[in-house]
Amino acid sequence: MLKGFREFIMRGNVIDLAVAVVIGAAFTGVVTALVNSIFNPLIGAIFKAESLNTAMNVPIPGTDAILSFGVVVAAIINFIIIAAVVYFVFVLPINKLKETQEARRKSGQAEEGAPVTELDLLTEIRDALVAGEGKHHA
Repeated sequence: MLKGFREFIMRGNVIDLAVAVVIGAAFTGVVTALVNSIFNPLIGAIFKAESLNTAMNVPIPGTDAILSFGVVVAAIINFIIIAAVVYFVFVLPINKLKETQEARRKSGQAEEGAPVTELDLLTEIRDALVAGEGKHHA
């Protein structure tokens, strides 16, 4: 049982996931600090409040409950910042890299040592089979 657990933990995907979670947690802390320290006070100033956490509060009549719309707006801003950074730092560059590799592959200029795709392997196998059939029929 311990051997199986060790093999599971030592897989590359599990370690990559662990690193991603740690970096994600640290990144979330940075974005939260940015939103709480810069955006919340600026937007709160627009609404004449200390921050978004105290802005746009609506008391519910007859109760002590308060609807805190400012907190929701702060969470939305936090989400948008995280989504934008993830897109521009990770997704966009990876998509550009894939487009460049695909263009090189199609033009026959694949780099030496570049990752071989399944399509490349299947094309090579097909070409080898076609070349082999030509020798047998001739």
